[in-house]
Amino acid sequence: MKGYFAGEYAVIVVGAGHAGIEAALACARMGLSTLCLTINLDAVGLMACNPAIGGTSKGHLVREIDAMGGEMGLATDEVYLQLRMLNTAKGSAVWSLRAQADKRRYHERMKRALEQEPLLDLKMGECERLLTQNGRISGVAVTGGAYYTCRAVVLCTGVYLKSHILVGDYLKEAGPSGMLRSEYLSASLEALGFPLRRFKTGTPPRVHKRSLDVGRMEPQRGDVPTPHFSFMTDPAESREQTLCYLTYTNARTHEIILNNIERSAMYSGLVKGTGTRYCPSIEDKIKRFADKDRHQLFIEPEGKSTEEMYVQGMSTSLPYDVQVDMLRTIEGMERCEIMRPGYAIEYDVIDSTQLTTGFEAKDVPGLFFAGQLNGSSGYEEAAAQGFFAGVNAALFCKAEPPFLLKRSDAYIGVLVDDLATKGTNEPYRMMTSRAEYRLLLRQDNADLRLTERARRLGLISDARYDALCRKRADIEKAQKALSRVVSPDEAMGKLLEAKGETLPAKPVPIGDMMKRRGVGYTDLLMLYDLPEINADAMEQVEIMARYDGYIQKQKAQVEKFHDMESVLLPNDIDYMGIEGLRIEARQKLNAMRPESIGRAGRISGVSPADVAVLLVYLKARGAMEKANG
Repeated sequence: MKGYFAGEYAVIVVGAGHAGIEAALACARMGLSTLCLTINLDAVGLMACNPAIGGTSKGHLVREIDAMGGEMGLATDEVYLQLRMLNTAKGSAVWSLRAQADKRRYHERMKRALEQEPLLDLKMGECERLLTQNGRISGVAVTGGAYYTCRAVVLCTGVYLKSHILVGDYLKEAGPSGMLRSEYLSASLEALGFPLRRFKTGTPPRVHKRSLDVGRMEPQRGDVPTPHFSFMTDPAESREQTLCYLTYTNARTHEIILNNIERSAMYSGLVKGTGTRYCPSIEDKIKRFADKDRHQLFIEPEGKSTEEMYVQGMSTSLPYDVQVDMLRTIEGMERCEIMRPGYAIEYDVIDSTQLTTGFEAKDVPGLFFAGQLNGSSGYEEAAAQGFFAGVNAALFCKAEPPFLLKRSDAYIGVLVDDLATKGTNEPYRMMTSRAEYRLLLRQDNADLRLTERARRLGLISDARYDALCRKRADIEKAQKALSRVVSPDEAMGKLLEAKGETLPAKPVPIGDMMKRRGVGYTDLLMLYDLPEINADAMEQVEIMARYDGYIQKQKAQVEKFHDMESVLLPNDIDYMGIEGLRIEARQKLNAMRPESIGRAGRISGVSPADVAVLLVYLKARGAMEKANG
């Protein structure tokens, strides 16, 4: 091996963005010596796009990461500028927390977390090449001649692989926010048999706050009382929140964009990569939604120590002069000054169907992938994958079975299954609609679903586990008390009348009262002998009472899902030889070799009829093996 030996670790994590942070911390906290390599120490936890965490469905991911001992929720609670719960007009299953975070403080908070973790080394260096021995990962080579040995590698390279920044007709070989890009790792991946594709994402311009007339915009305030991401944050913790602002594009804005759209990197042909469907550029919005006469723009602060304001909703790759012109048509922004122009960024990604459901490369043992390298978009999606891949890299080193999450276990399970089973032809974004069992996978019960499992991995502190046990005990006590049947009386009648409800005609369990509009646990405490419980437990009790019928139906659906997941497909099946399967299904099944009937049915190109053929094949094969046995 050429170069000089720089050290040996159990796991090496390449990248220190949102995926790399969670992967490195998980490995170290599971007791393994870990190296986290980053191209630039100033890019640790960089929020290259909007400095915000959470949002619809993404808030679920952050809560799940936190429930299993990850860092994103704790860090966000420490550095938020504003917190808001979204979708509160809908059912609790789709409530999602979103935070505007202080960009600089978030970076500092995450860098400190990596630096202070005992078994973790954080170092600056560009991974040039993956090293293998007998087809297995054995280390990484770094530009400059150093190499490190290890048993597992987790690649969390974000949007840095051979990345291009594009503004109008200007193209620069660079990473996000002017950072250096990764020059050599793409070639190493291709040499190992990973065909690469190009994806594209983008970011809006940043403007100077003093050049804005925010008095002409609609103020957007945070929620009071303040919700939090981490189950370990003191519920009473609160501080002054920073204002955000709302304004809109208009007909003149749209005219300028349309008149110059051929100068956009996206429309001139300069961009070759596939862009994200669910976070379109302003050019795409104007084209795709031609009937809309305006689009929302949220003006959000990047931090307390800067005057930069982020123009949420104005992602663009138009030339600088056009960006200035279109922004100055917007109310409150007529004299705005751009501090950083918006840009598109194009980068290499792998085909995520080359990974197992533990995010390990199928053909290179010890090599794990996470984040935007897998074709996803978003900080939260990246962090969730990083945590998941890091845990499985640690388990690989310990020669233990992988940690797997089903679609019925967590939003992270949906995310992993979608990427590993279906793959993606465009930047993948998590959405509540992707989760079939979202009524069970609420953000409020992430700890009840996942903390016990993470405890067995060694990722949960005694303090966090004790808090979970107290919450479960409170829920059980309350539900037992609420099951007591009571007769309608005057006190019950007054309570229900105040809520616009009528008195039941016969005795009912106390808990049934919470199915009535506006009746909560605190209302029932005034009438009946019920235990005092904490706010988190009370929230669970109320949700379970109100949605009991729906929850039971979804649990029945989960049982059917588990039945299909439990029908295993032997790894030696020759799908090409199974009569009745369509050609596309044979090819897809032969290439992906799914572990179960359930997973086979989720592969793009495998129809319900193909699944029925597989079930018949398995039954016949079982009968034949029994006859020959």
